[in-house]
Amino acid sequence: MSSTPDTDGVTTVPWSERLRGRWAQRRHAANGRRSPVPRRTAFVLAGGGSRGAVQVGMLEELIRRGIRADRVFGASVGAINGASYAGNPTLEGIERMATIWREVKGTDIFPRGTFDGPWAYFQKRAAVHANSGLRAIIEAGIDYENLEDASIPIEVVTTSLTDGRERWIGHGPAVQAILASAAIPSIFPPVTIDNDVLVDGGVVNNVPISRALLAGCDRIYVLLCGPLHFHPRPPRRPAEAALTAFFVAVHARFVRELAALPPGAEVVVFSGGGEPSGQYRDFSATATLIEEGRAEVADVLDRYVGTSHDLAHPAPTAFP
Repeated sequence: MSSTPDTDGVTTVPWSERLRGRWAQRRHAANGRRSPVPRRTAFVLAGGGSRGAVQVGMLEELIRRGIRADRVFGASVGAINGASYAGNPTLEGIERMATIWREVKGTDIFPRGTFDGPWAYFQKRAAVHANSGLRAIIEAGIDYENLEDASIPIEVVTTSLTDGRERWIGHGPAVQAILASAAIPSIFPPVTIDNDVLVDGGVVNNVPISRALLAGCDRIYVLLCGPLHFHPRPPRRPAEAALTAFFVAVHARFVRELAALPPGAEVVVFSGGGEPSGQYRDFSATATLIEEGRAEVADVLDRYVGTSHDLAHPAPTAFP
């Protein structure tokens, strides 16, 4: 397998065609020498709705290989999965998470109402669905009250409707913070925390690599819920056009952050496969997605270790 350096010093390791464009990216120091063994590892979990089940399989395979995060950063459904992992980063904890995912139905989280369908979006209320079902799922997945009580430090990203900026939460009531991070605009109501009105963090930073770098993490595992390369289909309806534009904007920031990695940072990306869908109630593929997540991590790491990066046994790390 060959590697090709580009003009700014980033070395991209391409996988074969049968891996459908999945890859790991490495950044070396400007002098061309391999960067020092990373001292701090981050798991970055992206948003992606019902496709978030794929992250459960990814986390399981990472644990089986002895890879543990020193910090966790999550957006939207990635905040839900990340918080569960951070509270119990063991195989037992992941099995609990998998059980919750396998049992959930779309109507548990998105109950159908009297005015279900397109008319629901024209009602005078904050959102189509209440977040009580989502709250129950979050409460089932974590066993700590405040984010700072998690076994591994975790931060979740939200979008402020007060000033339009991303707001990170790493302390305080965990359920409220996660609810805010997963408050899909128009689907779930905004969540108010400290007088700030917050919605889904994926709106402003769906794959928060930059936050992990800012925290001093130099080895970052990115757990996507969708494909690495987003190729939207031509929309057939106005609603599809709006949704496609949103996904394009979300993916654009991820691409920019990958292109701007600083020297010494090592990023391994796991593709969630598939394409974003407007069928947000569909949880029928959960079991398949979990298996695909396991296979993705195994496939990528088996090949990446072959490039002399011992990802299965990283150097001991310490979090102050």
